[in-house]
Amino acid sequence: MTEAASKSTFFRQSGWMVIATVGGGVFMVAVHPVAAKMQPEEYGVFFTLLRCLLLLAVPAGGLQTILAQQTAGAVTDRQTRQLAAAFRAVLRGIFLLWLALAGVLFFTQDAIAATLKVANLGALWMTAAVVLTSLWNPAIKGVMQGQQNFLGLGWTTILDGVGRFLLLAVIVLFLSGQAAGGMVAVLFGQALSVGLGVWCTWKVLAGPGEPFDRAAWGRRILPLTFAPAGLLVLQTADVLYIQSLFPAAQSPYYMPPTMVGFALVQFTVPLAAVMFPKIVRSAARGEKSDALKLTLGTTALLGAVAASAATVFPELPLRILYFTKPEFWQCAPLVPWFAWCMLLFTLANALVTNLLARGRFAISGVLVLLAAAYGLTLWCLRDRLLAMEMFAAYKLVVQTITGFNLVLLLLAMWLTWGLGRPVSGTAPSTGT
Repeated sequence: MTEAASKSTFFRQSGWMVIATVGGGVFMVAVHPVAAKMQPEEYGVFFTLLRCLLLLAVPAGGLQTILAQQTAGAVTDRQTRQLAAAFRAVLRGIFLLWLALAGVLFFTQDAIAATLKVANLGALWMTAAVVLTSLWNPAIKGVMQGQQNFLGLGWTTILDGVGRFLLLAVIVLFLSGQAAGGMVAVLFGQALSVGLGVWCTWKVLAGPGEPFDRAAWGRRILPLTFAPAGLLVLQTADVLYIQSLFPAAQSPYYMPPTMVGFALVQFTVPLAAVMFPKIVRSAARGEKSDALKLTLGTTALLGAVAASAATVFPELPLRILYFTKPEFWQCAPLVPWFAWCMLLFTLANALVTNLLARGRFAISGVLVLLAAAYGLTLWCLRDRLLAMEMFAAYKLVVQTITGFNLVLLLLAMWLTWGLGRPVSGTAPSTGT
């Protein structure tokens, strides 16, 4: 493939993934103006449970990466059969892990409900049901990503958002549902996404298998799990922290600007998803790839434009997202901080994705240490935050996240270009 054709394919696939992610994201974001019709405390619980889902999906984060790597590198019949066996083993293992998590919830539900201020235990158990699809989804998407089936991958995102929004609108607007009903809608959207994903990957899932190197998987799964886990902690832990620390009447005011930052991440992260299998395959074949350069340049441009707009018109996204809740518009001073914070995050995410695709796993240790330092910092700030005015405290939390994202970006840049090693690297073994 010529360089011009390669760039054209990259931008066409990236464009579709951005459209699909933004399309699905629009419906996921549209969930929140509707969900804001819940009682304020219930909306805070609903928002927090959504972030809990992201953290609970950490065990599957590395699986998406490793399955995408193995799928992209499966260029022989033997490797394809090993991929099928690994894929089925992963789905079975996830189900057993989910059963264990459900058992833990049974014995700790009261303590968890008290910490997160969940009045209806049904909301916790509906969240537990969604955890299974949230764990399966990354594994399925990993195979689709490795196949470069971006058409199907995009539609799984769209169906998730559309299904979630439509059912939640019925539950909240017509049935007066609260957080538990909101999680039913999330489960419906996730089930649609998983169903389409299974259909798209059925040839692999039902294909003939062959024993694969489980020891090689074990050596790679830890760093490939720790890296996404560290990214998720930096992206989501603040919401759980605020919900557990501040009174139920105050914590919902942290959520609206968080949604703006989340929307910006969804707008640019798909570029890294397109980049990943291209780098794996080009490295496996010893070819040069411009995917990282294209991803970073496009992410920086789109992210900077969006963050600049959020800085000039900070109240506008809140007016759009929460047009039925004008009391949330007072959160506008936090919006620019979240916008630029998430731009740093998306740039760092692109570099982390590139390093993982090339099997340079030192970034995993960096992310674990950063996530631990971030958690410790938030813990040390508890008393100071509680003594501050609410929005001043929230601003300090966002500034803390921004600082850690900047450190992550600088370290990822150093690991990418500052160690005297070429970025072309060598793709990690797929264990075959």
